Amino acid sequence: MIHADNPQLRLIKQAAELVRKGAVIVYPTDSGYALGCHLGDKDAVMRIRKIRGLDDKHLMTLVCRDLSEIAHYARVDNVQFRLLKSNTPGSYTFILDATKEVPKRLQHPKRNTVGLRIPDHPVALALLAELGEPLLSSSLILPGEESAMHDAEEINELLANQVDLVIDGGPVGLEPTTVIDLTGTTALLIRRGKGDITPFSIEE
Repeated sequence: MIHADNPQLRLIKQAAELVRKGAVIVYPTDSGYALGCHLGDKDAVMRIRKIRGLDDKHLMTLVCRDLSEIAHYARVDNVQFRLLKSNTPGSYTFILDATKEVPKRLQHPKRNTVGLRIPDHPVALALLAELGEPLLSSSLILPGEESAMHDAEEINELLANQVDLVIDGGPVGLEPTTVIDLTGTTALLIRRGKGDITPFSIEE
């Protein structure tokens, strides 16, 4: 088990190395546990889709360590930047216009957008810092379930043969992220979750 507040660097380095070699991992976030893999690894992405029972139309999220990384993969204007700066890290997934750095297969086919987030969890942030690039991620919601799994021991029992590593960070948040589309002139709520929508002046 990894320390949830001060994750051991040795364990983080091991996890990052596995990701670079093509592993599918389970890691803790502020909104349940998530599946993650290397950004460019198509085989690992297929494994994640299989675990979750998803087709290739379901878009994955780029989980980033900081704002500069988001700005590398998404076009962000001054207004968007201020909103992101004051609300990250946090339990949000933001839909933004993708830059050329995002592989076409990871973008929305018609809108060329991408979902990005900066998780508010020490283990996730330490792993992202060690990797030096985003994790391609999906909430660990099994087929037929509505919410992400939150018990690492249960995850290990169920998925031991389907993933390469489960990072046990102890109890995590139960609510999903709030998904907000920032591509238009006003913020648009796609899914209400853990993140507070008040800062985004969203009309419901």
